Amino acid sequence: MNQIIDIAFSQVNIFLTVTMLILIAYWLFTMLSGLDFDLDIDVDVDVDADLQTGTFTEAVNTEIHDNLLQSADGTRREWWQSALIYFNFVGLPFMFTLTCWIFSWWVLSNIATIYTDSYHTTFGYVMVLVTLIPALLLTKIITSPFKDFFEGLNPDGTEPIYFIGMKATTKSQIESDKIGSIEVTVNAKSIILYAKTKNNEHIPFNHEVLITKHSEDKKFYYVESLNKLLE
Repeated sequence: MNQIIDIAFSQVNIFLTVTMLILIAYWLFTMLSGLDFDLDIDVDVDVDADLQTGTFTEAVNTEIHDNLLQSADGTRREWWQSALIYFNFVGLPFMFTLTCWIFSWWVLSNIATIYTDSYHTTFGYVMVLVTLIPALLLTKIITSPFKDFFEGLNPDGTEPIYFIGMKATTKSQIESDKIGSIEVTVNAKSIILYAKTKNNEHIPFNHEVLITKHSEDKKFYYVESLNKLLE
């Protein structure tokens, strides 16, 4: 047992070990306390808007959808965007996939450095880097069965809510055919949704809107300015 601990906290494995401990602490804190930290986070995903989430927990558990990871003309993706999609960092809660990846990488790096007896040598760093790609492939295998499960849930893990007809507040600018984000309050809990304008109108940040329709692919909602509807 002591040898396993020594290997996990060796010079080549300590980074992944500490990262794993931080992730374990995060999940324990999230499950036991249910507390959120108020923190605005800007996410730039090649759309002309900063997607801002309301809380720390919402931000790290946000699902990145593949319709956001594309160029402005919607015709191509960068290599790293395709990699995020392939390895299931898209379509699943980000922290869930990240945890699976770090855990897989941690396990494989420890096995590799034990097998090569390199956990105390410079060569061990090479073995840690070599196991990065196999860890991503293992992550894809582990997380793929969860896609259907998470598709039926909202970001906070509750059953789907019928948002059509609800009022919301924009958390980014929404204009033309660009996707932005809106915040809906349901049972005193904030939920972040993706949204587009129905008539290509410009809607500024922190503006009240009405959710009018769900997109055909069920990945975002169409909204209209509430002030405009009341005119």
